[in-house]
Order: sequence, then C-alpha cells, then structure tokens
Amino acid sequence: MAEVLLFHHIQGLTEGVRAFADELRDAGHTVHTPDLFDGRTFGSIEDGFAYAGELGDDAVAERVGKAVRDLPDTLVYAGFSWGVGPAQRLAQTRPGARGALLYQACYPITGDWAFGPWPDGVPVQIHGEDDDPFFAHEGDLDAARQIVQTVGPELAELFLYPGDRHLFADRSLPSYDPAAAELLTRRSLELLARV
Repeated sequence: MAEVLLFHHIQGLTEGVRAFADELRDAGHTVHTPDLFDGRTFGSIEDGFAYAGELGDDAVAERVGKAVRDLPDTLVYAGFSWGVGPAQRLAQTRPGARGALLYQACYPITGDWAFGPWPDGVPVQIHGEDDDPFFAHEGDLDAARQIVQTVGPELAELFLYPGDRHLFADRSLPSYDPAAAELLTRRSLELLARV
C-alpha cells in the first residue's frame, strides 16, 4: 500500500478534501493531510488567496517543510489546485518519490515557473476539466501536456473531464461534479496500486 501526502486547495482543508483522503484510506493507503491554514476554510477561492497572501510564501513554505519533515522519502505527493505547488515541488525535488497526483493544476518542467526536470521513474497523473478557467486557460493544461510529452505515456497520464468546474472533486463545494470525481478517484487508486 502507498503512503500519500495530500495538500489541500486554496479554500483550506475542507470536509470534501478530508472525505477524498478517507476514500484513499478505505482502499488501504496511508494518507497525511496537513492543514496549512490552521483549521481555517474559506467560502471562495478569492478569500482563500487573500488569506494565503497574508500568510506569505515563506510561512507557507515553512508549514510545508514541517508537514514533510518526519515522513519517509517514499511518498506519493498529491495536491488539489493550490496544493499542487508543494506536491509537485516535493515530487520533483525530494529524492525517493513514489508518484504524484496533481489535481486541477500543473507547473511546467522548463522555464521560469519550473521546479526542474521530472525525476526518472516517477509516475504522475494530472487531472482537470477541459474548460476549467484556471486549469485549461491559464497554462496548467499546457504544462501537463509538456510533462506527458517529455516523460512519456508509460509514466505520465493526463486525464481531462468535460466541464468548466474548478475543484470538482471536493464534495463539500458547489463545484462538485460527482461523475468526474468518481472517475478521478478510481484512476488515482489505480496509480496508487501500481506504486
């Protein structure tokens, strides 16, 4: 069974993120869900970004470091949207990663926003809706395609779902898309079963 470090999205560690983690646990995996916002959740993406801005990048980075400090190297790193940043950075820079699950966001592996090249042998899945204004229209989808093209389909998979919802796998939000979320969960479990 895999050990997963799952980072929440910009609205915080919501009940929907907790429920998703529980689904992975029910399949036998160990899932860590650090709360980078100290228990605070937000009713909108904008409010979450305002709070993250108040915290500042250094404080967030310190919290991420604290979350991973006592965990083994052999983790699968996962994140929803804003949480993809720390998940993808750790997957690419912390030796020993077993895999990555990137939901509704993706960073390029070259250029100014890159964390560096994708590590050899580390499988990754990237999930998003094909008309999501954040994922599909702000460069994330292009970054995801770059990873698949560079790493190859044997390790890198991009899954697009029809729709324009962001955070569609969080059952506690109005953007929840049950059919897409069920498929995302099933595909995620398939990756976890392989690592």
